Order: sequence, then C-alpha cells, then structure tokens
Amino acid sequence: MQIQAILENIVNDNVLHAKWLNTLSYMENAGAKKISASEHKEQVNLIILKHAAEEHRHAYYLKKQLDKLEGNLCKTYTNEELLSPNHTKFYLNALDVAVCRYLKQHFNLAGYELKFAAYLFVTYAIEVRADELYPIYQNVLTRAGSKVTVKSIILEEEGHLEEMLNQLKTFSPDWEKHAELVIKIEQDMFADWIQSLGKLVA
Repeated sequence: MQIQAILENIVNDNVLHAKWLNTLSYMENAGAKKISASEHKEQVNLIILKHAAEEHRHAYYLKKQLDKLEGNLCKTYTNEELLSPNHTKFYLNALDVAVCRYLKQHFNLAGYELKFAAYLFVTYAIEVRADELYPIYQNVLTRAGSKVTVKSIILEEEGHLEEMLNQLKTFSPDWEKHAELVIKIEQDMFADWIQSLGKLVA
C-alpha cells in the first residue's frame, strides 16, 4: 500500500488514528532524546538545544492532538497504544547504529565526534522523511475534515532541514555523497515500517 492510502485508512478509524498520533509522538520524543544523548558535556551550541526542545514540543503537541479525537485514548507509549510497536521502536535505534557504523568506517571517528556526526546525518535523514510524511498526512487530514492538524510541525521541520544542511556543509566538503548513503539506509528501514503499517490497516 502507498503511504497516502495507509494514512487514509488510519484517519478514517478513530482508534487507529489515535495510535498513529501517539506513534508519531513517540518517534518525535525518541528523536529528542537521541539529540540530547549526542550532546557534548560542555560544547553545546544553540541549534542543538533548539532542535531538541522543538522535537520534544512536537511530541507534546501530537499527544495534545489526541484530545481532538473521541475515546480518551493513548495515555502512554506502551506497545498496545502504538502502531507496529516493534518496528516503531526499532527504527530510530537501528538507523543510529547503522549510521554510526558507516561513519566510523569512513571517517574513523569515535566518542563524542562519532556521536555528533551521527546526530548530523541521522537527523538530516529524519528531517528529509518528515518533510515528505507530514505534508501527506496533513493533506489526508484536510480532505477528511479532521480537527487534527500538523501544519505547525511542517513549518518547523522545514527549518530543521535547513539547519542540518548548514551543519553538514561545515562537517565535510563531500557531505552529499555520505548523506545519500544515509538516506538509502533510512529509506530501507522506513519501507519496512510502512509495510508493517500497511498490513495492520489494510
């Protein structure tokens, strides 16, 4: 199933929609924690603080959107309240591990330098994904006449992508070559996740 068809099926079912919002919230929260974990103990720049704060706020905002759906659903991030929980929880960690392995091999990095480089490339890949996924979701919401909206997140994610591009240009002159490979890793993992979602909502 295509992403749009999957999201249409999700938005048309109140329980599935609540779990979808909760799943997005979980992933934004996991991303925020990953960003914080990559911080240096002392050398923390404004962009990293801003980015972590905004990802946490997205997690909160998506959780609050649940109030617009009936049923008082999804109070926690337990498996029962997420869509495809195993794929969801595996996705970001697996991407992080794969990118760390790649960067270690190609840049011979370790410690904080490796963590920071992984933050740059993983976050870039996730922002590219968010730039595609959230507008499709918003389009489905609008067409369904849903009270739920993610327009504010779309605007902020566009800003994040620009910030990541600027940082990657500083990191390496041939960052694009490496970013393409990281994007490919993410695409394979996202395809697995979407396939598992498709089976749930078909």
